[in-house]
Amino acid sequence: MGKMQKTIKKSVSVSGISLHTGKMNRITFNPAPEDTWLKFIRVDLPGKPVVDVTVDNVVEELYRGTNLTQNGVSVKVVEHVLAAFYGLEIDNVIIELDGEEPPVLDGSAKPFVDLILKAGIQEQKKPKHYFDVKEVIQYSMPKRGTDVHLIPFREFRITFMVDFPNRVLGTQYTTLESIEEEFVSDFAPARTFGFLSEAEKLLDEGLAKGGTLENAIVFVDKKVEEDELEHLRKQFKLKEKVFVGENGILNNTPLRFYNEPCRHKVLDMLGDLSLLGFSIKGHIIAARSGHNTNIEFVKLIKKQYDKHQLAQKYGVEDKEVLLDTQAIEKILPHRYPFLLVDKIIDIEPLKKVIGVKNVTRNEPFFDGHFPGHPIMPGVLILESLAQTGGFLLLHTLKNPEEKLVYFLGLNDVKFRRPVVPGDQLTLVIDVEHRRGQTFRFLGRAFVGSELACEARLLASVVDKKEVMPET
Repeated sequence: MGKMQKTIKKSVSVSGISLHTGKMNRITFNPAPEDTWLKFIRVDLPGKPVVDVTVDNVVEELYRGTNLTQNGVSVKVVEHVLAAFYGLEIDNVIIELDGEEPPVLDGSAKPFVDLILKAGIQEQKKPKHYFDVKEVIQYSMPKRGTDVHLIPFREFRITFMVDFPNRVLGTQYTTLESIEEEFVSDFAPARTFGFLSEAEKLLDEGLAKGGTLENAIVFVDKKVEEDELEHLRKQFKLKEKVFVGENGILNNTPLRFYNEPCRHKVLDMLGDLSLLGFSIKGHIIAARSGHNTNIEFVKLIKKQYDKHQLAQKYGVEDKEVLLDTQAIEKILPHRYPFLLVDKIIDIEPLKKVIGVKNVTRNEPFFDGHFPGHPIMPGVLILESLAQTGGFLLLHTLKNPEEKLVYFLGLNDVKFRRPVVPGDQLTLVIDVEHRRGQTFRFLGRAFVGSELACEARLLASVVDKKEVMPET
């Protein structure tokens, strides 16, 4: 039997200065039931709104770090808190926060880990949710020289490499081989770091107000004059003099590990992996990855996981096909000869879907539509697009058999080339707009690389009982 889900035994709190706002904030960790995952609650706001820990809530801001926003409510720079829970393999926690940022404490995850261990860890009754990776998932940003790969592996492992254009840091490498044995002692204590030029820019932008040389390692990457060091002392609100240490770090701050910056990169990645909402079994191999890259990588993993779950739900084993006709029939109400989608090959829930329709000579409409010169009726190409769009809406529902998708309108319809027996239609649906349960799609049907038809479709999800009389 696999691992079970975990929470903490009791509520625990800690207060401290936040990194960017410089305000004193309090964070409280509370036990949560199975299948909750991690949730933030802004207890300082009316109604105590919730911000779920999911990659769908990630936003980019001036604040460097992982920032989440849900319904206009934000929590920022939360990666160290999240890394503490992911590293301790804790699944379900309610995190109360009385401001936008958690306290920075010493700039690592160790204070949060110590707090969690003080609360105690409670095993729960439901199995842990895993994605057991079977195929390589990779993300690259060539301009930055960034590559991240997730390859199949029996357990969870991270190998990380960075190379900085700085004589002190240079090239660093580390591997987290066992999260159970190594996280607490070898990775949680790794502190956040940055370069002097970056720190100055953040301070000039009104950020890093809570930053000190006690909660961040500042590497000197430029020549510094005495008046500049004095200015930094005032901005950091330090009593002692600021100087460039022999180790190339402001005030000669000693490192906890010889490769502490690289280990902190692993810590950040663990925090960003918590945005998946589940744990993974696989080996991550990363080069020069940061938060932006991590987030895009997490989105790819989540997309593959969603596909895997969907295919598993309907028993599809063909790796080239996400859903076959039998699976589609469990979602769409249409049947032969009016089911005009043969398979689904890709999907992003409520965003995009790609289906396939194989056009064969034995289609019943060919006998009467241009006999002797068979052409697929344009209205049926539109119907194929409509059914693919309908699938995109219905497959996310727990009870698709109780719903229907009604199409309300067509606009900008264009037919670019005839579709004939032997063609294979690739049906691409992109959601352009959503309001409640009403959606506008851009639908495109391709034969090979040629566009055969395009149109905008308006559709709405309705309850079957409301529109169909009982018999």
